[in-house]
Amino acid sequence: MSPELVYLLLIFGLLVIPRFLQQFKLPAPLTCLLFGVAAMLVLGRKSHDEVVALLATLGISSLFLFAGLEVELKALRRGLWPLVIHLVIRLLTLLAVGWLGWRYAHLSWQASGLLALALLTPSTGFIIDTLGRLGLDEKEQFWVTNKAIAGELLALVSLFVVLQAANPPLQIAGSSLALLAMLLGLPLLFVALGRWVLPHSPGSEFSLLVMVGVIAAYITYSLGVYYLVGAFITGLVARLLRQRMPKLASHDNLHAVRLFASFFVPFYFFNAGTKVPAGALSLEALGIGLALTAVVLPLRVGVICVQRKLMFGEAFSTGLRVGTALAPTLIFTLVLAGILRDRFHVSDALFGGLLLYAALTTLLPSLVFRTPFDVDPVENEPEHLAPAAGGAASTLMVPGTSEWHASRAPAGGVVNPPPPMPSPGAQTARSAPEVADDGPLPEDSGRTDRTA
Repeated sequence: MSPELVYLLLIFGLLVIPRFLQQFKLPAPLTCLLFGVAAMLVLGRKSHDEVVALLATLGISSLFLFAGLEVELKALRRGLWPLVIHLVIRLLTLLAVGWLGWRYAHLSWQASGLLALALLTPSTGFIIDTLGRLGLDEKEQFWVTNKAIAGELLALVSLFVVLQAANPPLQIAGSSLALLAMLLGLPLLFVALGRWVLPHSPGSEFSLLVMVGVIAAYITYSLGVYYLVGAFITGLVARLLRQRMPKLASHDNLHAVRLFASFFVPFYFFNAGTKVPAGALSLEALGIGLALTAVVLPLRVGVICVQRKLMFGEAFSTGLRVGTALAPTLIFTLVLAGILRDRFHVSDALFGGLLLYAALTTLLPSLVFRTPFDVDPVENEPEHLAPAAGGAASTLMVPGTSEWHASRAPAGGVVNPPPPMPSPGAQTARSAPEVADDGPLPEDSGRTDRTA
């Protein structure tokens, strides 16, 4: 069989079959991962392919580029003190789990720190992209979104510190200066591109954004902190430059990055599956994975419930919904499990246990909320102008309105009624009113909620 046909079959298998299996509540990322494991079992080392590895790198980089673009600093400021308390609790739990791994699993302090991050860090991009289908109300969506983003920021900083701390002081200083130079240089680079390149190549904002993201991802990978840090920083910088360069982080560009990531991310999961050793499929790995899930997952959800009960006086059922939505750890667990195996040589059984833990935490929202966990964040977008379904952008608008509705409005502002809603008394949709940048927290009674 020719290589071209093999790649075409692989593309078909990763982009079509997982979507079909989602009707059985099997998350698409897990299907891609299982395909990779099956390829490893059948082909052995022949399943390791440089082309697939390159596509996987583009997938993980574009995913975290999009995650950086999704950060809304105004929303984080609106819930500043609850988020600060959440991060303090998260940091304490990371230290506690890391100490337990160092004390009882006989891991080095670096490995135990990475293990704690792998167990406790939610996969923000996937969580945000499923919110619209989980049935959460606006207040719950607000806190799930911003707690996930804040936790991801803490995890990326912790990842850099843990991976660099054991290096010689000169190397730590050099890596820190290189990262600082990238933080300062990226805004200057974007401004220079906006002044000297974009005026002569209209419509190239997406290409330049992705290329800068990939270059930054490679820089941080060379510094020893993996691709995702540089890609995330690029997205965050582009978001911060939105006032000066509005097209860089515009809705159209966010939509394009979503589509780009949705095509390449399945290759990341498949490639990760091909690197699973046979020892990771043992009964010992099964036992470790089930034990981690039985202990860590209830602890994570329970901490969220207690935290929200003490801070906001919410019912435990509300905290349970928020904690369950924050449960998936698939991306961070896969990335950090790979680092633990490659750099710290953890046992195959522990590696396999982490993969099972990631799979079970990813399945939880599908089972509890009865919705599939999707690898493509834009499948439910009604029109090319509408905010991406399930993403944070869709919750920034007044319920029942969208850019798609606004685009259909005539001069008078009234549009044709949308398709009939299941609830009685639905009114004719009107063009979306302007939403203020700042507003009260969702807990403020008598005021309108807004998520970000």
